[in-house]
Amino acid sequence: MEFLFSPGGIPASASEVAAPLEQPLIGVAMHYSAGHIVPPHQHSRGHLIYADRGLLRVEADTGQWLVPPTAAVWLRPGVRHQLVVPVDLQAHGVYVREDICQGLPETDCVMPVSGLCKELILSLTELGRQAPASRRADLLGKLLIEELRAPPTLPFHLPWPAAAEIREVCQALVRNPSHPATADDWASILAVSSKTFHRRFLKNTGLPFGRWRQHLRLMTSFTLLMQGMPITQVALNSGYDSHSAYATAFRKQFGLSPSEFAGSAMKSSRLPRQAWNRMA
Repeated sequence: MEFLFSPGGIPASASEVAAPLEQPLIGVAMHYSAGHIVPPHQHSRGHLIYADRGLLRVEADTGQWLVPPTAAVWLRPGVRHQLVVPVDLQAHGVYVREDICQGLPETDCVMPVSGLCKELILSLTELGRQAPASRRADLLGKLLIEELRAPPTLPFHLPWPAAAEIREVCQALVRNPSHPATADDWASILAVSSKTFHRRFLKNTGLPFGRWRQHLRLMTSFTLLMQGMPITQVALNSGYDSHSAYATAFRKQFGLSPSEFAGSAMKSSRLPRQAWNRMA
């Protein structure tokens, strides 16, 4: 089923918003409380999801994306997904008519949100999905589309396996990112050799087991950082033995330290340009 969102944050069927569906872009804004889940759904339009406050996890069959208030997720038309809200957030969705999606990213991805892009998104969502077509809305939409063409993608994507046994391993790690089981342990649980486990994991995710687990741990640590948890505690909760080991891995992956990320995400609508360049 196709869904757009009602003002109260409850999914609304497309029939309830039939009037503006011919519009090129439709903007919707809402507040979500921590723990809220928008169940699996899909749209006939492309979907840009931006949270200017808080943190949002987008889950699809092809992977998961964690979206800080410095970036947005782009989903192609027809991609089934659900939204998971680990902390309170203000979300903004822009639905792009399918014929206009040509020239936009051909894969689902996380992209940086510049100051201009943020203001365009906020302006479109302020207009709302029931707003009549206007020259201003048309110009805002056209400029946003230009801003979204071929931007650098960011390393906030976690590929998701298709094979059931590998998916069970990944789900267990998502539930507990600091899970101490090694690749050999998982191989034993699945009753396969270590070599077979590594080969199947790489085939299903495109990443070696250790790299995938590290990426998961670093991505899920965003939530703890934005909740204000001390970095040493974040490191331990994320499966690292020390502050320094966690900070080194974080900087290597994202190009800035955990404290720099947390400070930029909470104080600014976007990271410094040099930080985006390092992360892209």
